[in-house]
Amino acid sequence: MPTLAEPLARQSAPAKPSVLRRLWRLIPQHTRMQIQSDVTRMIAPKPDRDAAGGLPVGIAGLFSTASGIGEGARLGYAALDAAGLAPMAFDLSRTFGQTEFNGATPRRPLTPGGGGTVIVHHNAPFVPHALWALGRDRIKGRRIIGYWAWELPKVPAVWLPGLRFVHEIWVPSTFTRDAVVAATDLPVHVVPHPLPAMPVTPGMRAKLGLSPDALVVLNVFHLGSAFSRKNPLAAVAAFRQAFGDDPSRVLAIKLIDNGSAQNAQRELDAAIAGAANIRLIEGMLPEADMAGLMQAADIVISLHRSEGFGLVPAQAMALGKPVIATGWSGNLDFMNKNNSALVRYSLIPVRDADGAFDEADQRWADADVDHAAEWLRRLAGDEALRQRLGDAATADVHALLSPEKFSQHVVSLLESGKNP
Repeated sequence: MPTLAEPLARQSAPAKPSVLRRLWRLIPQHTRMQIQSDVTRMIAPKPDRDAAGGLPVGIAGLFSTASGIGEGARLGYAALDAAGLAPMAFDLSRTFGQTEFNGATPRRPLTPGGGGTVIVHHNAPFVPHALWALGRDRIKGRRIIGYWAWELPKVPAVWLPGLRFVHEIWVPSTFTRDAVVAATDLPVHVVPHPLPAMPVTPGMRAKLGLSPDALVVLNVFHLGSAFSRKNPLAAVAAFRQAFGDDPSRVLAIKLIDNGSAQNAQRELDAAIAGAANIRLIEGMLPEADMAGLMQAADIVISLHRSEGFGLVPAQAMALGKPVIATGWSGNLDFMNKNNSALVRYSLIPVRDADGAFDEADQRWADADVDHAAEWLRRLAGDEALRQRLGDAATADVHALLSPEKFSQHVVSLLESGKNP
């Protein structure tokens, strides 16, 4: 298969998982979640019922993990730090065996005592384990907020025990809020991720060997994280339907592969077989290089089946890129027909080979590949339309998802949630 930037990928790819971790991952994901939740609920410290809350604020999250959950923690900390709120941090990546890069960014450590609030950026089944890692001294007297992202209309049963370990829940979108509020009487608030101005490495086409003259369509995902939900095969199908083997049209697939998703890799390889105008960009890229890759693309595409938020589309929009995306789930909080190319879909029963989303009576979106191909052809042939959508996207995302707006919202919620 055509692969770009192989030396860069070898330098920066995450470490391969250990034998024990690979064996652990052979267990269906929902079973792993259940086992971990059951064990840690017995040993995890429970939050104090009468914790005062308010400031100061700490964030416990997967700071060294290349995932949407990890990025949410990093973005939240950076926004609060820029606002002068002096947040504290506790990196949960090692606790969950998900240290994928060196979290070298200096952050204030979350120290024991001091009161205030801790926001735990991990989903409900993992909150007890996170609190166990934090330890009793770090949560004593502090209000615990779970920051949760879920991508289906109903939260699964394995989430329910985690409700006992938080005082309050924040979510990144109204889509996730609607799922969570149906399962609890706890306060649930929508707190979208903040999007700061991103450092951008120039010249990423040349650095990665992409043609300076081709129209580049970009798809981004983590091969070992919700492959079925991210649905890159639909993006490949739409691209091939729209452009065939036209060398002036290139699909760049940016993926991270930690070696744990071999079936998904085989499916992807089969989908792109024989396509000289589809290129893989593998491995970790520095933040500025990743933003530079988005900036170098002409179109970004995400034919996801569901999103709790949709960080990649939001970041691409912030950079002025026209985004083609499934018109369903959390991304609709910031995407609309005036700033994006929304794709029609049908709701179908959830079928997830990884087992992360296998729940009875759940449905998600099946993007209309014909409609996505139509959008690709239309945008490829109309530079003015690409510019118009990109300009509207930038304006809307900056208005809705600014770090300043995020910080003000967080302070308001922390103060309003304080116990007298």
